[in-house]
Amino acid sequence: MRANKNLTFRILHRYLGFFLSGVMAVYAISGVIMIFRNTEFLKSEVVEEFHLPPQLSAEQLAPEIGMRIKEPHLENDLLVFRNGSYNTVTGEATTSKMELPYILEKMEHLHKATTKSPLYYFNIFFGLSLLFFVFSAFWMFAPKMPPFKKGIYFALGGLLLTLILLFV
Repeated sequence: MRANKNLTFRILHRYLGFFLSGVMAVYAISGVIMIFRNTEFLKSEVVEEFHLPPQLSAEQLAPEIGMRIKEPHLENDLLVFRNGSYNTVTGEATTSKMELPYILEKMEHLHKATTKSPLYYFNIFFGLSLLFFVFSAFWMFAPKMPPFKKGIYFALGGLLLTLILLFV
């Protein structure tokens, strides 16, 4: 009976692993890229110009340009803020921001999906699949076999390293 359970878990582990290999690659790449999200690594500057009504306040301007107005101050007729400027007389606005290339931006969006995005169902499925990998790994070998015993030591080492990284 145990051999059938081990075989079933091995088969499920194998094919779910193959099925999710592309997603795991995306999560691995986007996870590493997200470490550098506070830097300009792989990002390029995107400058946008807007033609808006004149005499907008900073509060009115923010939704028009789609960004928060940080540290605004008026220099003659120019409302200057952290990522751009707005001419209060002509209505011309210019903004600049650093963005990842399109495909990396999409990968990061998948990685950071929240309950406001339909992608979160997929993220829940993926997270539960990873938990299945964690538990099914222990059914890959019979407990009396050397690979299982050695695997337990590696699992304990990984758990200990994780705890150290969490609390240091």
